[in-house]
Amino acid sequence: MADPYLLKPDPTAPNLSASVTGIDQNGNSIETRVVTEKPLTLYLNAQEVVTMMTIGDHPDLLAVGYLKNQNMLADDDVITEIDYDEDLEVVIVRTERETNFEEKLKKKVRTSGCAQGTVFGDVMEGFESVSLSKDARLKTSWLYELTKTINTTPSLYLEAGAIHGCVLCEENRPLIYMEDVGRHNAVDKIAGWMTLNNVSAHDKIFYTTGRLTSEMVIKTVMMDIPILVSRSGFTAWGVELARQAGLTLIGRARGKRFMALAGEDRIVFDLDPGLVEDEPVKAKRKGSVPAE
Repeated sequence: MADPYLLKPDPTAPNLSASVTGIDQNGNSIETRVVTEKPLTLYLNAQEVVTMMTIGDHPDLLAVGYLKNQNMLADDDVITEIDYDEDLEVVIVRTERETNFEEKLKKKVRTSGCAQGTVFGDVMEGFESVSLSKDARLKTSWLYELTKTINTTPSLYLEAGAIHGCVLCEENRPLIYMEDVGRHNAVDKIAGWMTLNNVSAHDKIFYTTGRLTSEMVIKTVMMDIPILVSRSGFTAWGVELARQAGLTLIGRARGKRFMALAGEDRIVFDLDPGLVEDEPVKAKRKGSVPAE
């Protein structure tokens, strides 16, 4: 079967995880893999915007996606250059339009995302004006196929744990799979890829391994993606915001089971759950093996 992904994790990349030694509950020596975590300072033209903690892959996508999701890049902005200096741990996004967000940078709302994710206050102000596609559909046959494919894809999570994953999908095909120590970073990488490749969002499905929090709902809506799916659970505010925006919100998607708490009208029940295999026992993560 052909690989459906256009971009996916590379758990063998040496700079994304490291081998460390320790002991287990019995005092025996072990060796395991742990993900890397390093700072990345983002500049928009000459202005410093934020320093993010990230695993370090795809800094260009992360930078553009972060700026896009914070409304610091407009749809008609032209990016002239993206400079990344690995030694200085700096990425600079340059645009034709002169930018100055000094006041905007003072106005932040802290969210529940890992690694102290934030959204700027005026992103919330624009939330009510977003209109998601009413024609988008999610067939249950697509959902079952997607969750099976994504959950069996080799990933840094299976290699080292302590990481979140997000996947951009179209119908039953996962397209882009990104991971990072904070799920908001994984979201921003996908937003950056969509922006740089001029990809339409109106018919896409967004999958995340993490909780369906207010931050995840806000980011998905601001990306104009009409359907958000997770194998994890919900927060009350996340559900409230999804209903307000008309976002289809599906959680606890494991095997043949799922729950939809918003936007249920987009779901097409085209496959009997009784014909779907339930999710097998969770695969054991690599690592935590006796050291030589």
